[in-house]
Amino acid sequence: MVRAAAFKAARRGFESRRGHLGALILTGPPGVGKTTVAGLLAQGEQRSVHLEADRFFFFISNGLIAPWEPASAEQNQLVMKTAATAAAGYANAGYATIIEGIVIPRWTLGVIRETLAAAGVPASYAVLRAPQSECAGRVQEREGDPEIFDSNVLAGIAAEFDDLGEFEPHAIDVAGMDAEQAAAAVSARLREGTLAL
Repeated sequence: MVRAAAFKAARRGFESRRGHLGALILTGPPGVGKTTVAGLLAQGEQRSVHLEADRFFFFISNGLIAPWEPASAEQNQLVMKTAATAAAGYANAGYATIIEGIVIPRWTLGVIRETLAAAGVPASYAVLRAPQSECAGRVQEREGDPEIFDSNVLAGIAAEFDDLGEFEPHAIDVAGMDAEQAAAAVSARLREGTLAL
């Protein structure tokens, strides 16, 4: 029942964007649940795209720099611009598009926002938040690159979401929520229009 309500709410949220389904940039620290929430939101649409932006890093066959390393700044801008360009193509074809990944204001939000705007795609930005210990525990349960499990790396990325400056109103506290509840919370904010960029 909660899932059905989340789906319907998500649909109303996307429809409210002046006739354009637009794009939702969904982010938060590793382990906060953004991939699952994005999947649930996408399922609520007849035509939707769940674009996992962080996967675009792995299209680099040789020469990939870990995206949290200082030397990766130029690479990160390119990767996220490429992901946003793909997202804009889907959105302009009428797909409700969710760009999900690590999108930090001082790192890569700017290039994604600019790319979408240049393509005429209205965008919203949602930052899921939960205690770092809760997020780290979820990351440790997943399979993947062991380097990502490094507690210092996780803490450093999580800290980037602690103070969002002008984007603080885009934060959504999902501590203790399951994925369906978190999706419903995002949907509610979309309907209110308080996540619009």
